[in-house]
Amino acid sequence: MFQTGILRTKTKYIKMNQGEETFDIPVPWFLIKHPQGNVVIDGGNAVEVAIDKRAHWGSVLAAYDPIMSVSENCVEQLKMVDVAPHTVRYVLQSHLHLDHTGAVGRFPKAQYVVQRAEYDYAFKPHWFSAGAYIRADFDRPGLNWKFLGGEYTDHYDLFGDGTIRMIFTPGHSPGHQSFLITLPKTGPVLLTIDAAYTVDHWENKALPGLVVSSADAADSVAKLRKIAADTGAMVVTGHDPVTWAGFRKAPHDFYD
Repeated sequence: MFQTGILRTKTKYIKMNQGEETFDIPVPWFLIKHPQGNVVIDGGNAVEVAIDKRAHWGSVLAAYDPIMSVSENCVEQLKMVDVAPHTVRYVLQSHLHLDHTGAVGRFPKAQYVVQRAEYDYAFKPHWFSAGAYIRADFDRPGLNWKFLGGEYTDHYDLFGDGTIRMIFTPGHSPGHQSFLITLPKTGPVLLTIDAAYTVDHWENKALPGLVVSSADAADSVAKLRKIAADTGAMVVTGHDPVTWAGFRKAPHDFYD
């Protein structure tokens, strides 16, 4: 588990209609070391955010202010655990929002996996979601994309061994997906990503601050809650500052 700094925002942008207070949230991303190759999930903020956030994100800063150093980008952080860019086989995209695209185009031999519905929407989002997509992050020449489904694919098993499954969880975005990771010792870990920003959202006490469909978002949480109950998975929500603080973080600690 890694983190590319924080986003300084307001409560209402994370928990819909719930306040103007300043709310700092972590920006997580993940590495899975698998016998068949290294896998990065998302990658957090792009390195350009640390170099010149206004140039890269523009008016988005009025709602979400990224605070990170250049050394916190995903490529530099992987070097701290002896993972070189050319050894990353897959980059899995939960979705293509601006705080999840830091790995796109950074790994020369990787295949980039995303739901087709998400990729298509990212180029033509609704007006209310347009600010969440920074086209320069994902519209890059020469990338090896793998698109899941004509519209979407559910429960895609990346290696065919049950280690990494992609769960289709729309609502926050049309092609959002979460991940069920099964580790040899730790067992199942459910990465909700932005299908559940926080524990409040997971417990049906709040909707995320940005949705394309509130009904789909609620259905996706219900779907993930059943998976968690059936598997006994450890649940990792997308941006909860309280629970995130309690997990083991790279480069000094990890789950195996």
